[in-house]
Amino acid sequence: TKGDQKCPIKTINILKAHGKSTRESNLVKGYALNCTVGSQLMPKCIKNPKIACIDFSLQKSKMKMGIQVVVDDPEKLEAVRQREADITKEKIEMILNAGANVILTTGGIDDMCLKYFVDAGAMAVRRCKKEDLKRIARATGAAFVASLSNLEGEESFESAFLGSAEEVVQERICDDELILIKGTKAKPSASIILRGANDIYVDEMDRSVHDSLCAVKRVIESKSVVPGGGCVEAALSIYLENFATSLGSREQLAIAEFAQAMLVIPRTLVVNAAKDSTELVAKLRAFHNASQTIEAKRQFKWIGLDLENGKCRDNREAGVLEPEMSKIKSLKFATEAAITILRIDDMIKIYQPSKEDPNSYANAVKAGRL
Repeated sequence: TKGDQKCPIKTINILKAHGKSTRESNLVKGYALNCTVGSQLMPKCIKNPKIACIDFSLQKSKMKMGIQVVVDDPEKLEAVRQREADITKEKIEMILNAGANVILTTGGIDDMCLKYFVDAGAMAVRRCKKEDLKRIARATGAAFVASLSNLEGEESFESAFLGSAEEVVQERICDDELILIKGTKAKPSASIILRGANDIYVDEMDRSVHDSLCAVKRVIESKSVVPGGGCVEAALSIYLENFATSLGSREQLAIAEFAQAMLVIPRTLVVNAAKDSTELVAKLRAFHNASQTIEAKRQFKWIGLDLENGKCRDNREAGVLEPEMSKIKSLKFATEAAITILRIDDMIKIYQPSKEDPNSYANAVKAGRL
């Protein structure tokens, strides 16, 4: 349907941990939370859980600032305190009675409230990130509940707010204890744990992994790929040069210049690899010219650059591929940008009047002070 993503890469959670080698980064099946259960008396593994995602604290209720309670009888003071404790207890019982046995909250859970979860045999996790909790809600089919209030002004918690998965377990991965939500029902999920020496190194790894995931997403969404390494640009350049010679008007010059501009990509690739750009680009053009003019050499249309060895090769066999969608969009955007610049007829610049220093050497000579 419109608006749905085919490859929601946000369902892949990326966690960063210091220490060990980069090669010890690993993929974990399930959504990983960098949290632990609220109490050691809680179960560490629950099969077929019912997951509640809430966005408020489960702590002893306190009266707001500025509210005063005047008590005539000292014995009623204890009743006020007991009612404060019962308000939170009623909220917890409401969530547990709906069938929830895994409770994830962005707020805190105090020791008194943890006791109710321990008695019920439920798993409660506090101080989760709101971003993580929203992703878990989408993956498990749960509702992200910000308040228990309903339209009638009363508090309620329905079983429809709960999400489901195959298993929720606390495991030790690398050096940390993590909560893993495996087999989410609504959408599949996975987590990548990156290891590195320091924050800067791990952050750079995070950006590289994100770029790789976006490239894979583009390939799946476009459903077609083209050979990389300057292959497409060289083939287009040769084709447009031949097409330009078939025109007998001034359009021939524009198309020929466009064909020359296409060679900027392979030439830049070669320069970045510290190779001879003139020789390699000339060889690449010769291969593609042969593929378009000689029937027996059609297979040369897959030839691209091998920048490691400084030669041309079949990039389809080598597995150097690019998403077709990205290639087409980049060509369109570059062409539109060039057209926009060419449409500019006049450019007006306003220069600020320069303030001359009266004590400068030239002015001092003119004034006769030197």
